[in-house]
Amino acid sequence: MGNDMKKIKLDIVGLSYSQTQSGAYALVLGEVSGRRRLPIIIGSFEAQAIAIEIEKMTPSRPLTHDLFKSLGEAYNIKIQEIVIYNLVDGIFYSKLICTDGKKVVEIDARTSDAIAVAVRFDCPIYTFEFILSTAGIVIEGNDFVYLENINETKEEKNATTSAAGGFSSLSVDELKTKLQEALAEESYEKAAKIRDELNKRKAS
Repeated sequence: MGNDMKKIKLDIVGLSYSQTQSGAYALVLGEVSGRRRLPIIIGSFEAQAIAIEIEKMTPSRPLTHDLFKSLGEAYNIKIQEIVIYNLVDGIFYSKLICTDGKKVVEIDARTSDAIAVAVRFDCPIYTFEFILSTAGIVIEGNDFVYLENINETKEEKNATTSAAGGFSSLSVDELKTKLQEALAEESYEKAAKIRDELNKRKAS
């Protein structure tokens, strides 16, 4: 399967309001042994469920994920790890690797739910190399670099404005500058959008 399927451990490095979708949040996961960041858009309910556990706040009544944990513990089921195993059309797919001590079962979950469960069971979060290399954003020291080296060809500044987040009218150089700015502000999600636009240019 090659290096693509190499499992990479992630940590939660940030949770902030989404810059591109109102009412949504950007959950930023970071490579434990590297500089890449993986921004994932999640709903406010899931964001709250993750934040409450990270901040160790105790809700008056158990949330869905707390209920899930209590149920698991009552029947002696442990979550060994969470794996973000696929990325299709911008949607991340995740699964819980569970065990009752005898058999191991994989259960599909939305990524936001999987992370909310991971923080409660205190279990590791993994993804695969192909997902990080597709959707990750690299941080190099104080320098932010774009994951795949963009061909340094200056493209004609043919200003074709479209609804692609206003980025399509920019030249490659302008996009790169915008990408640096977005990363400097830790606007990982905006950076991901700019990166997608740069990828489109490369493909065309």
